[in-house]
Amino acid sequence: MCCHGRDCVHRRGAPGRAVLAERTRYAIFAMVVSFVPAAARGDEHAPEPASESNPPQADPSADHAAESPAPRWKVELKRQDTDRSTEGESSKTTVRLEAYPSGTPLSMLRLDLPFPDDRTDFLGSPFDPHLGDISVKAEGKAFQAGGLPLSPFLELSFPTANPQSLGQGKYQVTLGVETSVPLASFKVGATTHKVSFAPLIEQGVSVAGDKSRKDINYTKLELGLRDDWRNYTLKLTLKPVIDWEQSGQTGAVTELEGGVNFERGWYVRLMLGHRTWGGSVPSTYGTRAEFTLGRMF
Repeated sequence: MCCHGRDCVHRRGAPGRAVLAERTRYAIFAMVVSFVPAAARGDEHAPEPASESNPPQADPSADHAAESPAPRWKVELKRQDTDRSTEGESSKTTVRLEAYPSGTPLSMLRLDLPFPDDRTDFLGSPFDPHLGDISVKAEGKAFQAGGLPLSPFLELSFPTANPQSLGQGKYQVTLGVETSVPLASFKVGATTHKVSFAPLIEQGVSVAGDKSRKDINYTKLELGLRDDWRNYTLKLTLKPVIDWEQSGQTGAVTELEGGVNFERGWYVRLMLGHRTWGGSVPSTYGTRAEFTLGRMF
């Protein structure tokens, strides 16, 4: 890992903090990697976390007329308007393709094709897109650990942006694990609400790429509270981040997302996010609005 400028001087002046940061990163990596063999064994009967990448199955309750078959594919078109206060975060349009394979240790495979705008203001230039940094993600089937269904995942990002200034110029590896914990089920009138807690932890690092660009090394948490009722969803998520390239500097964003599911697998989502604290650390931003149109089939 390299550092630059006064950040490097700061680190030499505080070796205890640097050693603590290194030990923390290694501990996170060890925890995540230890989940992978268990996921590879696969527990076909373990419940899956209800996450964005692993949608919950239909519930044969009073809110659903009949149970629907599990989706095998998902296609999304995302439009994201973001201020550019953080490198790598910009206004862009993303095409997302997901597959949910059966009979394998994997529960999900994802391909993200981002098309960032050329203009740097919040609204950007959606009709003047450029290719961004392509990423792929694989998520393992959930397995039981301490009574919780845990799903490990691996994500790879490639410096494919053209021009390079619209990407981060680095090959990136992200390891993480997520779960979902039911909290409550209650009725408001004739509608049943199901509230769950959906935490996630991930570690992202850059492993190669343009040496002149900033190295990437961060730990991110997602603490989501989700409510599902009828064909609607509402999710509030706090996303704190620790940037080890800036001597453990922290930042966080809070996001509120609402969604509606329609017939034949169609759905829409609207998300609003804003910086909660901290400065410019990876995967954070000042303000963001995101609209998603998708279909499962």
